[in-house]
Amino acid sequence: MSNLPGVIPAIKQHEEQFIAIRHSIHAHPELGFEEVATGKLVAESLRAWGYEVAAGVGGTGVVGQLRCGSGSRRLGIRADMDALPIHEETGLPYASKQPGKMHACGHDGHTAILLAAARHLAETRDFDGTLNLIFQPAEEGQGGAARMMADGLFERFPCDAVFALHNGPTLPVGSFIVQPGVLAASADIVSIKLIGKGGHGGMPHTCVDPIVAMASIILSLQTIVSRNLPPDQPAVVSIGSVQAGSASNVIPDCARLELTVRTYNPAIQQQIESRLRDMVSLQAQSFGVAAEVEWKPVTRVLVNAPEETRIAREVAESMVGPQAILPLPAGAMGGDDFSWMLEQVPGCYVVLGNGVGSKGGCMIHNPGYDFNDEILSLGASYWANLAEKYLR
Repeated sequence: MSNLPGVIPAIKQHEEQFIAIRHSIHAHPELGFEEVATGKLVAESLRAWGYEVAAGVGGTGVVGQLRCGSGSRRLGIRADMDALPIHEETGLPYASKQPGKMHACGHDGHTAILLAAARHLAETRDFDGTLNLIFQPAEEGQGGAARMMADGLFERFPCDAVFALHNGPTLPVGSFIVQPGVLAASADIVSIKLIGKGGHGGMPHTCVDPIVAMASIILSLQTIVSRNLPPDQPAVVSIGSVQAGSASNVIPDCARLELTVRTYNPAIQQQIESRLRDMVSLQAQSFGVAAEVEWKPVTRVLVNAPEETRIAREVAESMVGPQAILPLPAGAMGGDDFSWMLEQVPGCYVVLGNGVGSKGGCMIHNPGYDFNDEILSLGASYWANLAEKYLR
C-alpha cells in the first residue's frame, strides 16, 4: 500500500489487519438483512475495543457506543454492510465464495474503514462526548436505514449529527466530494404487472397478449422525462428487468417490468409517479389487458446540511488539501438510503475517491468491481479526525 497524505500513522500501522478483515467480508458476502456473520464480526470487534454494543438493531444492524469525558455532544457515523445479488467475475484470490452474491458496491470496504477508525478512537480516546458507530444492514434497496430508525435508532442512540461516506470509482485516490445541499437522488423501484389471456402463438386472435402491451409501455415510458419534465430537471426512468413467457410458440398470461426512477426534486418525483401510473393504466386498457403498479420508495433526495458539511469539508481539506475536494460529476444519479437518516438528523454524506482506470475505476454494481484497499486507511483517518473535531 502506498503512503497517502492525511493518513494517521497509528492507523497505517494496523492497515494490513483491516485489509484482511475487508477481504474476509468480501469473500463471504451477505445480502440485505442476512448480515449475520458480518454483524457478529463487527459486534465482537467493537466489544473487544471497549464499546457498548447493541446487535440486532433493525434486524441485523449493529451499533457501537463509546463515551469519553463529560461532553454533551453526540456523533453518529454510519457504514453499510450488505452485498448485492451479482455473480462476481473479478478472479481475485478473495473473490466471493457465494455464487450469485458479491460486494459490488464496496460496503465491505466501508465496514472495514469504520472498524479501523473505531479501534483507533478507542485506543486514543481523544474526544469529549458520545460516539455512536452505526453499522447498517440492507442499504441496497431494502430499507435498512428506515428499519433501524423504526427500531428506535435515534431514540436509543441520540445523535446531534450523523455522517456517512461512499467510495467513488473514477475519482482519484486521495480525493473527496464534500458539498452542501443535494448530493444523491431519490430512488424508487417500480414493478408493473400486465395480465392478459395466454394461448397458442399460432392463434393470437384467441388471446390477449400482454407482451405487445408491454412493448408499447416500454417505449411510452421513455417519453416521461423527454416530454413531460422541464429540461432543467434531472431525472431517470430506467427499465432494468423484463420478464414474459417461456416458449416461442406460447403467448403468456402475464408480463412484468421492473424499473428505477430517480430525481433530485421531490415534486418531480411525484410528477413522474402520477404520469407513469396514468400511462400504464391507459396503455393497458388500449390493449385489453389489466395492469398492476407497485411503487416502492427506496431512498429520498439526499441533502447535506450546511454546518455539518462545513465541518466535514474542513476535515477533508486538512488531510488532502483544498485542491483534492472535487465537485459531484455531472449526470450522477446515485442514491443512498442514508437520506432517510438525514431527514431526521442533520449531517453530511461524502464521497471518497476509489481510483481511476484498472486500480479502482470499475463502476459499482458491476461483476468486475472491487473496493480499492489503498484508500482504507485514508477513510479511517477521515472518520477519526472528524470524530475528534466534532467532539472536541
